[in-house]
Amino acid sequence: MNYLGMIEIWQIVIILLAIIGIVLTISALVNILKSEFKGNDKIVWVLVVLFFNLVGAILYFTIAKNKKYKVENLNNYEFNYCKKITY
Repeated sequence: MNYLGMIEIWQIVIILLAIIGIVLTISALVNILKSEFKGNDKIVWVLVVLFFNLVGAILYFTIAKNKKYKVENLNNYEFNYCKKITY
């Protein structure tokens, strides 16, 4: 049934997928930019997420999430190391 001015189910599904894709892409980019990676991994992941949008964000959250350095752990380690050395 196609009434004038009515939105069908498949149109709602496409709109929801677009919104989910935009939210995942933005959250992946924010997460990448706040994280520390080895070498050029940060640049590579930013490019993957920008060029492959939803698929790139899903790849990032499944593959690269565990490969990044934890900034909090590094800062805590440096603080404890300096604390032990100082007299």
